[in-house]
Amino acid sequence: MLELKHIDKYYNPGTVNEMCLFKDFNLSIDEHEFVSVVGSNGSGKTSMLNLICGSIRMDRGRIIIDGKDISKEKEFQRAKYMGRVYQNPAMGTCPSMTIKENMSLADNKGKMYGLRAGTSKKRVDFYRESLSQLGLGLEDKMDVKVGSLSGGQRQAMALVMSTMTPIDFLILDEHTAALDPKTAELIMELTDKVVKEKKLTTIMVTHNLRYAVEYGDRLLMMHQGKIVMDHKGADKDTIDTDDILKKFNEISIECGN
Repeated sequence: MLELKHIDKYYNPGTVNEMCLFKDFNLSIDEHEFVSVVGSNGSGKTSMLNLICGSIRMDRGRIIIDGKDISKEKEFQRAKYMGRVYQNPAMGTCPSMTIKENMSLADNKGKMYGLRAGTSKKRVDFYRESLSQLGLGLEDKMDVKVGSLSGGQRQAMALVMSTMTPIDFLILDEHTAALDPKTAELIMELTDKVVKEKKLTTIMVTHNLRYAVEYGDRLLMMHQGKIVMDHKGADKDTIDTDDILKKFNEISIECGN
């Protein structure tokens, strides 16, 4: 179980631009739960992911995984058991390196390299097999630099790379937002397959309301650093995009928009 307890987070503290994003924020996510998170810009969605991954520090509170407090762990320490796919396909891969080299980097995450070769010939067949499941022909382009691939190909690679080593959590930060509709559908189908096969606890931030409804077993809506909608299991199955839009409209009216 992942628990966020009594989280406070301020931006620009002590200045005229000080902003309180989270005040006594609490959230619990069960093991193997696939959570979709929606909300307007500035609602705290990505900041929540950054806090979980250790990319930013909180001002108060604790983050607990299976009873262990990880609040003081660095981002690279959490990366050993967390995989993350970003909105920008360029952030999950190294464009100046080949597909084979990128796969090798992911395969050796958290390990010491020393002075040995960066890629192992013994693992190349495994890389090809992993990429062949995407159906994008990347297994035949092992020596092609990743920078020459399309955004969808790179995002598919990033998803595979983020789950190559044993992880418990998959963090998806609007990972289909920069893709065309057809490619986005492919990536979502692949995401669902990977999450189910590897039984990963998953948090997916998305602006696509249909994806939030169709995928996962829990749906959260955030607004101004608070959870204003939370549906799971059979309750989530009754939610559709119109229900989410209705909530968005209610919030908009309350804010005077």
